[in-house]
Amino acid sequence: MKTYLICPVRGHDPKETEGVVKRLEAKGFEVHWPPRDVNQKDDDSGGYRVLSEHKEAMIDCDCVHVIWDGKSEGCLFDLGMAFAMKKKIVVISLPPTTAGKSFQNMVRYWEKQSKKIKTETFDEAKIKVLERRRGVNR
Repeated sequence: MKTYLICPVRGHDPKETEGVVKRLEAKGFEVHWPPRDVNQKDDDSGGYRVLSEHKEAMIDCDCVHVIWDGKSEGCLFDLGMAFAMKKKIVVISLPPTTAGKSFQNMVRYWEKQSKKIKTETFDEAKIKVLERRRGVNR
């Protein structure tokens, strides 16, 4: 099973999440780990190339595991992609739960709901959107 590890990269030492990667791989997961699997230097496009490569990797994954420190903008972007792709999610670490609405509360709820979500590829989701725009019903 393929998983994408959403984790802070910029300003973080890869050693912070390396142990998690090793544990996931020991459990049989094929892990996409951004600090290892994508060149993070991207001054020419301001990060567009990096995020495009992350998107392509995520499309091929069955689920995502998430470590979010409450600050990383890259994690938020990756979580948005995963949500749009209807990926199943497994929370490893998030900021504490808050009273009321918050991003970390939503991600925890998503994790519970993800057991009910049918995994579909990005292309399948895109086709559905285009068909809805054209008024085509399946």
